Amino acid sequence: MSRIAFIGLGNMGGPMASNLLKAGHSLRVFDLAPALVAGAVVAGAHAAIDAADAVVDAEVVISMLPASRHVEGLYLGDAGLLAQMPAGALVIDCSTIAPASAQKVAAAATARGLQMIDAPVSGGTAGAAAGSLTFIVGGEASALERARPLLQAMGKNIFHVGASGAGQVAKLCNNMALGVIMAATGEALALGSAHGLDPKVLSQMMAVSTSRSWATEVCNPWPGVLENAPASRGYSGGFGNDLMLKDLGLAAEAAMSTGASIPLGELARNLYAMNSRAGHGGLDFSSVVKLVAKDL
Repeated sequence: MSRIAFIGLGNMGGPMASNLLKAGHSLRVFDLAPALVAGAVVAGAHAAIDAADAVVDAEVVISMLPASRHVEGLYLGDAGLLAQMPAGALVIDCSTIAPASAQKVAAAATARGLQMIDAPVSGGTAGAAAGSLTFIVGGEASALERARPLLQAMGKNIFHVGASGAGQVAKLCNNMALGVIMAATGEALALGSAHGLDPKVLSQMMAVSTSRSWATEVCNPWPGVLENAPASRGYSGGFGNDLMLKDLGLAAEAAMSTGASIPLGELARNLYAMNSRAGHGGLDFSSVVKLVAKDL
């Protein structure tokens, strides 16, 4: 089994690391939150005192961090991990970041004789816990093949979409569509509720009709419709509104870099920004429905 350094044990990284441990891999873990490290240790991981300590003798380094600046800060520069990793090691960054940042870090890794793939994920916290994530991979095919057994321990679907940075572009396309669909689903349920319809029955109808989506079947935005959805537990857990806002901002930047037009994506970004300003930034992104259903 591989010797793995795992950096970032939040809502997604924690369950992913746990699945690697269940598959028999040896993990040295680090997170800025000591409680998250302690939880991983209980599951069988070894605690590192810092990120540099985590990568000592590591064959593979996996990171799951919030934003581009965190990934660049972790890996680049004389004090970055790329300068301290063993020769020939593989980097798997599962963060969702700007494509340009992924390309920058990958180029630096290559210059040091290391391999790297950007492998952002889709599937949410439920998919991370169940080991059913989708990995969207950019990078060399040979690096992906090295990573494949580890990705299969954490997910069910692996798509190689192109060179370094391509995984990030594809992930942003997916999340832009998801953000639009969630906002539209919330509006539809609010409209039905305003006319006296039962949101649960309406959702059940939509889930087998032409508006069927992940938002109707897995992460329904209306409380009480799906027992395990964040909406039914006060919009806690799940994928944060401000993380969706970040991804939509990255999609807008990507569109600007090529002159692409994303009018619905821009509108969705504004909606999630409004939801954040309303004090819901830390709630699951399905809380965007609160903009059109004030009594929720």
